[in-house]
Amino acid sequence: MKTACAYIRVSTDKQEELSPNAQKRLILDYCKKNNYQISEEFLFIENGISGKKADKRPQFQKMIHMAKSKEHPFDIILVWKFSRFARNQEESIVYKSLLKKSNVEVISISEPLIDGPFGSLIERIIEWMDEYYSIRLSGEVMRGMTEKALHGGYQSALPYGYRYDHSHSCPQIYEPEAKIVTIIFDLYNEGKSFLEIARYINLLGCKTKRGAAFEHRTIRYILENPFYKGYVRWNRQHHDDHTIKNQSEWIIAKGQHKAIISESLFDQTQEQLHRRTLPYKAKSAASMSHWLSGIVKCSSCGASLVVKNKQYYQCSKYNKGACPDSHYISIQLLEHTVLDALKNILNLDEFTFISKDNYKTADSPIQLLTVQLQKIADKEQRIKQAYRDGIDSLEEYKENKLLLSKERDTLTTVLNTINETATKKQGVNEIHSVYDIIKEESFDTAVRAAALRSIVDHMVYDKKKDMLKIFLYL
Repeated sequence: MKTACAYIRVSTDKQEELSPNAQKRLILDYCKKNNYQISEEFLFIENGISGKKADKRPQFQKMIHMAKSKEHPFDIILVWKFSRFARNQEESIVYKSLLKKSNVEVISISEPLIDGPFGSLIERIIEWMDEYYSIRLSGEVMRGMTEKALHGGYQSALPYGYRYDHSHSCPQIYEPEAKIVTIIFDLYNEGKSFLEIARYINLLGCKTKRGAAFEHRTIRYILENPFYKGYVRWNRQHHDDHTIKNQSEWIIAKGQHKAIISESLFDQTQEQLHRRTLPYKAKSAASMSHWLSGIVKCSSCGASLVVKNKQYYQCSKYNKGACPDSHYISIQLLEHTVLDALKNILNLDEFTFISKDNYKTADSPIQLLTVQLQKIADKEQRIKQAYRDGIDSLEEYKENKLLLSKERDTLTTVLNTINETATKKQGVNEIHSVYDIIKEESFDTAVRAAALRSIVDHMVYDKKKDMLKIFLYL
């Protein structure tokens, strides 16, 4: 009695295919009639996976690895049709050749072959027909998706700010996330960088759809996505490696969903994105060698002071002969000077803050905290429904409810604190937060640099007068 395994696959299109259970039943019947032994551990099943590329099929790879191993646990691989094994003739030939060296045969239970050269020829013809069908089907699917995109239909994972509602045929705005999208666009058009916006939102507990923290690239993707102005964008990237296609290949059409951002604001944002592209050699805070790099200027020529030998700062033009005055200062002394200056500001009894235009929305932190509180209410409804549906036990429901209650208490405390201090010395809390970050050496350079730049426009060091001027905007 020969030992066999079964490879069962239902592809993504699922057209004219038997279900996994039906394929399994037919293969087991075939084993009984032909005296093949097969066990549950040798049933390799993949559902909703295309047969075009073998490296995208984990169960297939596991089966091939076992077949080629020293243990050699089975002699035959049974499939309902050869198309289940592969729809790429080149890969089919390669893998069957590898298996043949290990004395493992691939048998299609619905496509019996005769022995000899004619059998091999018929097998190749079947493989060619399977590959042709796959190519033809792919073309039909592509044409259908293109047509849907041209008519404003959406066929990808929904972007942040939208949800599917079973009572509607198109995506619906999800207000708690939509408010954050609006804030992202507003902050960027007020002059904030991607990194500053990401930090600002993360500090208030906002998460992406996947539950991750916002990053530089997350903010940029939101700002560039025309879905937020009511349009769909399709065919932007290659399916295999996710590289971006030439823009001439994209399809952008008026969508069927409601916009979160007006077309005028979105177009204005695209102009800002184009204008604010970093110039040659310019560095973001994330790439600084030191958290004070690029922000301290020379009093004589206005050039930036740069780090030398990881020990001191010097005017970038002095060593080139373009600046007459040395502005040498040790890194340690410059750090202490900046920290002492911010500390002295915090210790002053009276001072006046002049609000800059970038902070037109002074209640943004309150707005974001309110959004987070609304999300907790939504989570409570979901865990309650999960308990009612029998998905969670009573103990799990109580534990989840306790965690959400603690989270609500924390946010409420912060919200109350902001409301209490909003009328006091404007900006003190912001300076204090920045001071706490940049004095902490355990934070990396990017975090400290970004924090400092959230309140400091630039600094001017005058070595002759032994003076450091710090220009803050608040």
